[in-house]
Amino acid sequence: MIRTHSGRMLSAMPIYHYTPSTTGCAICGDGFDVLQRLADPLIEHCEACGGEVRRVISAAQVVSGQAHRLSESHAAKNGFTQYRRAGKGLYEKTAGKGPKIISGQ
Repeated sequence: MIRTHSGRMLSAMPIYHYTPSTTGCAICGDGFDVLQRLADPLIEHCEACGGEVRRVISAAQVVSGQAHRLSESHAAKNGFTQYRRAGKGLYEKTAGKGPKIISGQ
């Protein structure tokens, strides 16, 4: 369990990336992601072809509650400024503080 800054408890379940040790099939050839508990055993073989796979260490990703949403009100409430493309090289502010328009030209 992870405690957030507001005191709420969240369960942590990481997403692990696996890649084949050899060529692999259509399922495991490019690798695949699995949502697993920390205590779950490693996956050693592809379910489709039976080929050997290994877990790859990657950057951590955390999603808690609705924090992953990129709504305009959520961005502004958390001190971010959000812009939406309005044309070639032109962006208009949709939420937060900052200039109303950014021009890249």
